[in-house]
Amino acid sequence: MAFIKICGITNIEDAQAAIDMGADALGFVFAESPRKVSPETVQTIIARLPSDRLYIGVFVNHSLKEMLEIKTFCGIDTVQIHDEKALDFSVNQGFKIIMGLRVKPNTSVPGSIDPNVILLLDTYSKDAHGGTGKTFDWQKAVSIAKQRPIILAGGLTPDNVIHAIETVHPFAVDVSSGVEKNKGQKDHGKMKAFIHNVRKPTIHPSAHKSMTMKAHFTPNIQMASQ
Repeated sequence: MAFIKICGITNIEDAQAAIDMGADALGFVFAESPRKVSPETVQTIIARLPSDRLYIGVFVNHSLKEMLEIKTFCGIDTVQIHDEKALDFSVNQGFKIIMGLRVKPNTSVPGSIDPNVILLLDTYSKDAHGGTGKTFDWQKAVSIAKQRPIILAGGLTPDNVIHAIETVHPFAVDVSSGVEKNKGQKDHGKMKAFIHNVRKPTIHPSAHKSMTMKAHFTPNIQMASQ
């Protein structure tokens, strides 16, 4: 079955509920967004959560130095980057990062992306880098998912996530607005239903589930200098 990332976490109550319900990873947005959080808030939240889950910082147009400083300060495990700076990362120590790729009708995977970079496929919007609540044509993700592990995002909800997984067979699914009652505030009932549906035994199993999501990401990261 696919791993589960709950993104747009802004407070300890939602974070703890997601963990208790079985989420594999939490995402914290440092980019301009209704879900933006401060490094101080994230540090406080992560300090109260178990260490066996994956904690991800979401960045847009930050410098590599800024991302490293925030990563170290907060205690996040890896970074999710929504711009071409993802290609500046050196992953020769085995540390996997996440690169957001917004899907357009003519989207293709750049050949220069390192195999250790996990692609997150999201819906294209000229106004936002994520959290739009809109899906894209999942058939465009099928061929990419056959080539490399992907995280499927973009308009996922408790109602459509089973179909999404059965169609794409992603490494993980990412949800934000689909389990909210207000932007930045999770609906715990929707979150529970989403996680329950992903965990249903009828969902096509994946061999990677013998490991935790965090086990796919090592504790060291090296960035190429600009």
